[in-house]
Amino acid sequence: MSNAATIAPQRAFGKGRLVAKAAVGRTRIAELYQEGCAKIRLPKTFDSSMEAVLINSSGGLTGGDRMDWEIEAGPATELTVTTQACEKIYKASAGTVEVATRIKVAAGARVDWLPQETILFDRASLTRSLDVELDGDATLLAVEAVLLGRKAMGEVMQAGLFRDRWRIRVDDRLLHAENLTFADDIAALVARTAILRGRVAFATLFYTGPDCEMLLPQLRTLIDTEAGGGVSHIQIAGRDKLVGRFAAADGFSLRKTLIPVISHLRKQKTVPKVWVL
Repeated sequence: MSNAATIAPQRAFGKGRLVAKAAVGRTRIAELYQEGCAKIRLPKTFDSSMEAVLINSSGGLTGGDRMDWEIEAGPATELTVTTQACEKIYKASAGTVEVATRIKVAAGARVDWLPQETILFDRASLTRSLDVELDGDATLLAVEAVLLGRKAMGEVMQAGLFRDRWRIRVDDRLLHAENLTFADDIAALVARTAILRGRVAFATLFYTGPDCEMLLPQLRTLIDTEAGGGVSHIQIAGRDKLVGRFAAADGFSLRKTLIPVISHLRKQKTVPKVWVL
């Protein structure tokens, strides 16, 4: 009888790092690093900005997998970061998926963090973090959307774990912090009126820049509060921020709300091309 040790399942690991610099009137690569299943592609743009597409070549994540992304925008750069597709988090037999994103935005720079939706399957387990450091006059737009299963496919996330942690600092001072946890009987949590009222698609939006107050009136006209959305304007130590919350019956309905909102905050610049269905 064999006494061979049990071989642990192989886990996905990826680490990607992109540093952008301003040179010859455009945003250009200063540093690009890829390891494991993390890939970064830079499609051609027709203005002075840069667009980066993050790719997980493993095709999805499950318990024990880890992805690390580091983005740094140098002074006077403009960088949009998105993902090739929705990130799928599958049922975990053991362990938790860990996804960590760290972003630095220097003086006079702007980063739009616009990944496509994260899809959580039944019994998925995900811990995710977003840590951002901004210099005083830097601009940040960050949107994270989550789908609790794909409604068109008849999928329902009954149970599992989802932890989401955001920390955003300006000149080492905390500007925004939030922690979200869905655990155990997620279907029951989602059904509660005070949480999602049965809607399985939701998103958080954060924006900070010198034009927050100017953008706010039209932004509110784009959001249907009855359908499940709202935005707050908050000032902390002289720094403005906009925080939006959105919920919808499915991913398509959520996108119909998010896309015009994102376009408005990008000064009518549309969402990245990879978002097109």
